[in-house]
Amino acid sequence: MNIKELQLVKSDEKKRNEIYEFADLSSYSFKQRLLIRVADIIFYLLISLLGRATRFEVEGWENWETIKHDGKLPIYTYWHNRIFLTLYFWRGRGVAVITSQSFDGEYTARVMQRFGCGAIRGSSNQGGISALAKIIRVMRSGIPTGFSIDGPKGPRYVTKMGAVMLAKKTGNPILPFCVTPKSFWTLNSWDKFQIPKPFTKAQALIGEPIYVPPDADEELTKEKNAELQRALDELVRLGEEWRKKSIK
Repeated sequence: MNIKELQLVKSDEKKRNEIYEFADLSSYSFKQRLLIRVADIIFYLLISLLGRATRFEVEGWENWETIKHDGKLPIYTYWHNRIFLTLYFWRGRGVAVITSQSFDGEYTARVMQRFGCGAIRGSSNQGGISALAKIIRVMRSGIPTGFSIDGPKGPRYVTKMGAVMLAKKTGNPILPFCVTPKSFWTLNSWDKFQIPKPFTKAQALIGEPIYVPPDADEELTKEKNAELQRALDELVRLGEEWRKKSIK
């Protein structure tokens, strides 16, 4: 390996590491920096405590194992209102997720990084193509990725195209995932965000991988997105059936 190639390798390693490191807050005011750090710690502790107190029942783990056996990386997809336990369940796996370049996005990024996730600064609403390009580069460097597929502002339970386009560009499969707590509080937000109650049970369902051919045309990519929609809808349905049986 010559000097130029070595420099490129070091540059790629630096970019990989950056997504797991806290961003510089010097562009924020003192009050904003304080609020970001306080919110970061509070949400991290809350998720940690309630996550540890949750008893998970897992189904479909063989689907994750299949992806690993095939030498591929999963593109985790889940609904925005299930982020709380989803983040805890997949902690420590280095999953990279797009976060907005904003005040809210910064403390969210820090919480995810504390759980071993990577934060890719961008937005699925503004500059979506740029954000997709970033996450493609990250995944091609060997890092798994995740999408709250109806986020950041909905409509609730309606899949967007980001995961399908990423699967097409990288050859990695989409992995539908849904966690359903038996008992939870519901926030008055657009997605009806779920916060598990202490010591509840939760069912974690891992769906079958969805592959998207690299030569998929517009019609096929729409079909694959519809397939993802059906898969996640089915996981929600199965989770609700499990929850109702658990309550009885």
